[in-house]
Amino acid sequence: MAIDRFGVQLGLAFVVLAAAGFLLPAWAVFLLTLSLAKGLVVLGLLILWRTGLVPFGQALYFGAGAYAVGLLVLLTGLRDIVVLTLAAILIPMLLAWLVGLLLCRYRDIFFAMLSMAFSMILYGILVKTEALGSTDGFNVAPPTFLGFAPSGETMRVSIYLWVALLSLAAAYGVHRYLSSALGQLASAIRDNEIRVEYLGVSVQRVILIKAIIAAGLAGAGGAVTAFAVGHIDPDAMTYWTVSGEFVFITILSGTGSIFAPFVGSLLFELIRSFAIQYAPHFWQMVLGVSLLLIILFLPNGLWSVFTRLRKRG
Repeated sequence: MAIDRFGVQLGLAFVVLAAAGFLLPAWAVFLLTLSLAKGLVVLGLLILWRTGLVPFGQALYFGAGAYAVGLLVLLTGLRDIVVLTLAAILIPMLLAWLVGLLLCRYRDIFFAMLSMAFSMILYGILVKTEALGSTDGFNVAPPTFLGFAPSGETMRVSIYLWVALLSLAAAYGVHRYLSSALGQLASAIRDNEIRVEYLGVSVQRVILIKAIIAAGLAGAGGAVTAFAVGHIDPDAMTYWTVSGEFVFITILSGTGSIFAPFVGSLLFELIRSFAIQYAPHFWQMVLGVSLLLIILFLPNGLWSVFTRLRKRG
């Protein structure tokens, strides 16, 4: 019954998001597109966060997804958005399987720093490779939708509707995963992984699966960002500050709900956009103060406000 109710909530959310794509101005649609793309990445972080793991290198998979899209378009001329998105999901998942074989053995600060180290290795490779545009990156041609190539505002709305559908599908998939026996092991591993091992469950295997799922979501977010912006470069996709943004949004939103990453991502983009516009020399300070206030007054994130209101109601 809970899953059916969640499905209804997702359906209503899609109706609202779809209507927003046609009613809001172009700048707001673009902002929503980026918010949903980053929300996908943070949704993957939510899975790891509930397990007690805080990765500082999720930009590795975000950038891998974006560059997978860019290279496929550049080298093969393939532009179908469905195929490109699938490639941007599968390639980071394969990368996470290779990297995760090492990362799943570590915890706490070691896990965080090692994940960031792998992300910076990719950043260094991209910066030093002239064939990939080096520090300047390269443009990504607009995608097609089942052979149809929209233009102008229609293209912007089409990409937005695609990421909205992708985000809600990912939210439903993560909801089902967290409701499963494998997903519910997250809190047990966080509290006492030795006892989980005594039950006959391989903690490293469970963490590896969670890391692979999170990588696929990050790759999808990178692909959508490449479609929306039309340009990819190492600084915007794989630098450590990009991973820091994802961690920032996770703290901002909290992990109390599947919807929390998308709400936190939207608020983050709104704060940053208006801070850059009205305080261009101090916008980082505005973000920092916002995070500090959230930590002080809402230690469980923004979603805790909805939880409190629901309990009072």
